[in-house]
Amino acid sequence: MEKIKIAIQKSGRLSEKSLDIIAEAGINLINGSRKLISLASNFPLEILYLRDDDIPQYIADGVADAGIVGENVLAESGAQLKVLERLGFARCRLSLAVNKSLDYSDPEYFEGKRIATSFPGILKTWLDKNKINAEIHVINGSVEIATGIGLADAIFDIVSSGSTLLSNGLKEVEKVMDSEAVLLTSPEMSDGKREILDEFLFRLRAVLASRNNKYILLNAPDENLDNIINAIPGMKSPTVLPLALKGWSSVHSVVNENDFWQVIGKLRDFGAEGILVIPIEKMIV
Repeated sequence: MEKIKIAIQKSGRLSEKSLDIIAEAGINLINGSRKLISLASNFPLEILYLRDDDIPQYIADGVADAGIVGENVLAESGAQLKVLERLGFARCRLSLAVNKSLDYSDPEYFEGKRIATSFPGILKTWLDKNKINAEIHVINGSVEIATGIGLADAIFDIVSSGSTLLSNGLKEVEKVMDSEAVLLTSPEMSDGKREILDEFLFRLRAVLASRNNKYILLNAPDENLDNIINAIPGMKSPTVLPLALKGWSSVHSVVNENDFWQVIGKLRDFGAEGILVIPIEKMIV
């Protein structure tokens, strides 16, 4: 029986998050050592543990059929791979930062400057787009100290909260790209492997949908029922059931996490009471 090989980062936060979502998709991995390969006991899948920088090339070469990697790593590699799904974790941005004491005004500041980075490809593309000539210093790790030791005038690096920049006397001045974990696929794959990957993707989407939505139950006055239904349309439409108390109904629906507090505010304004919010384990859409 055919199997698909999926490459993930061999260690670090992105690796743990990748393994978490695979487990939530009901796939059990049986090789706990994670030296190179883990096999699934209940799904035709193998996990390859690789350096994140190597994953796009392994997929492009057909060694792996798919992979989970940061979007920034894909962009830096230049590999022409298809993004099957954005996974919603390992979110960050790639930004330019300078000494926080500088009076920065616009990208022209970088003309003729030295910029330290671990992502020279992405940086060069941005510099060329903005017609800026700058000297790129490629370093691996601890990019944020480059200005402090006199190696560079600015840095281009991953930013999450920005606390690392601040602790090194830097400030973020230009965001070049946003990034998150993505599922990539090989351009060449047999029909059998494609079918397996489609099933894997179906499971991942069910997990992602459950993470991004909440199930809510509430008591609604019938006089405002139309307004409440319009506020929470649900997957198709809310479920409405009459309560024993005349003039009231129970409304069940699904609300997207991003809209949650705004929707809850509207429901309260329309007289909704007893609002219950329940996590969703899986959501098949």
